[in-house]
Amino acid sequence: MSQPDELAIVEKLRRLSESAPQHRALKLGIGDDCAIYQPQPGEDLLFTTDQMIEDVHFRRWQSAPSLGHRALARSLSDIAAMGGEPRFCLVALAAPAELGGKWIMAFYRGLIALAKKSGTDLAGGDLAHDSKIRCDVMVCGAAPRGTALRRDGAHAGDAIFVSGKLGKPWDRKIEPRLHLGQQLRGRATSCIDLSDGLSLDLHRVCLASGTAAEIGNIPVFRGATLERALHGGEDYELLFTLPPGSSAPAGTTRIGTMVRGRPGAVELDGKLLPPRGYDHFGARFSKRTLRRAPLQ
Repeated sequence: MSQPDELAIVEKLRRLSESAPQHRALKLGIGDDCAIYQPQPGEDLLFTTDQMIEDVHFRRWQSAPSLGHRALARSLSDIAAMGGEPRFCLVALAAPAELGGKWIMAFYRGLIALAKKSGTDLAGGDLAHDSKIRCDVMVCGAAPRGTALRRDGAHAGDAIFVSGKLGKPWDRKIEPRLHLGQQLRGRATSCIDLSDGLSLDLHRVCLASGTAAEIGNIPVFRGATLERALHGGEDYELLFTLPPGSSAPAGTTRIGTMVRGRPGAVELDGKLLPPRGYDHFGARFSKRTLRRAPLQ
């Protein structure tokens, strides 16, 4: 049986995407050179993009639908960290020719299942072949004007929270915390999604806000080590700060307090915590060592 050509795959994707929720602001989706989107009055648009590369972010043995879900979920987690509501996504996918159209459609079925659940339209993208699987997902989200969460608003005295347990297996299903992010609009002074590790991502918030932090009581995923919970990354939980005396959303855990001090400095139980999370171009810590031996 001959492999379907690119036009045939795109037509299948167009029909598949039409079953996903359509925002009225998306005037034109798959099938033309560009998508057309008309933003609503009184909203700020949020844009993010996230790459997923074989043998860096995943292994080929993982199922195509799970990889499609993961590709979109990573970008949706960024939208969640800004308190946004997703509007549409653009997906650029390259895959080895031997995987064929069946694999590509399975990948998109996983992605579109999450798109339906989260209210994200698949508005277009690009298809190509490569020796490895590579995917880049751009998501456009929106928040009421002036309400998007940022990293630079924390103050000394603010309480630090995380949305779930840390140190999860790297290949488990990602559930973007979109509802929590929206709950935090107008409440949180800062927010970030934990993709590169608590130690590095909290360090980034402290640098942006000009504060230091003191933490403890880290919620560690069952079977994980504290080391992985602090530095491993791939948790896709939200880390956020609230003013003193504020009530936190249910299911979140307070892990510390923002304090005056050298911007970026983080202390764990009174000892300086180095920012050793994942850095694609750094040699201090590597996710790859964790990925070769995923936790059970």
